Amino acid sequence: MKDNSNKGNVLITGGSSGIGEAMVKAFAEQGYAVWFTYRSGKNRAENLVKILSQFSVTALELDQSKPESITELLRQLPGKIDILINNAAVGTRTVEKIAKTEDSQDMAFFQVNAIGPLWLTMKILPTMKKDGSGKIIFVSSVDGGVTHFPKARYADGMSKAALTHFVKQLAAELVSDPIDIYAICPGATETPMFTASTLAKLSDQERQNFLSSLPGKRLIDPDEIARLALFLCSKEGALLRGSVIDASMGLGNNPFSVHSMRGKR
Repeated sequence: MKDNSNKGNVLITGGSSGIGEAMVKAFAEQGYAVWFTYRSGKNRAENLVKILSQFSVTALELDQSKPESITELLRQLPGKIDILINNAAVGTRTVEKIAKTEDSQDMAFFQVNAIGPLWLTMKILPTMKKDGSGKIIFVSSVDGGVTHFPKARYADGMSKAALTHFVKQLAAELVSDPIDIYAICPGATETPMFTASTLAKLSDQERQNFLSSLPGKRLIDPDEIARLALFLCSKEGALLRGSVIDASMGLGNNPFSVHSMRGKR
């Protein structure tokens, strides 16, 4: 039986794994009605709904690189959105699943990581303005969102930089509106995406060396980013409205210390 208590409605894109999955669990357990999207992980999404069957959780398909898919998603939503979390993205390895050539991958980085969140946000924002309330969180990355890493994939970092620029401009335009805008820029986080892009190619010793080179000597847990998102949606979190938050445990202050994070251009 689902918990009928509802603190509000939350839409989380890319919620079937990694940081998105952690956010789905965190918000559901705190009494929010959670609608989350998936692109290709239908089985993972359905399993997550089963795991959280005592809460109000719904999985919906979305390809945010296509405007018609965004329109269809919004048509299916059972109510208004109080909190939007733009989390879905592609990385240096996951982009290979949707685009085969380097040129098409560069386009996909921008389409999924920046243009998609732009389209979705601009569809939802008018209702938030009309209602006089709302919170929008963008999950970017320390690479591009805060700093840059030598030899990282250009288009990946550029797309994250474009996303944080959008956040800053939107926050400036909404500074007098009761809508809170934030960007979270995680560092090395233990997710399937980061494993595919970085950890999978390391030997056990190389992985240990990599972890030792991180400022916190460990990977960030997705639950930590989820709890940060919950805080931003609290009354106290409003103090940080408009912020681009470096959530990298200090990696953003000295990215050159972690050579193992370098990907391929």
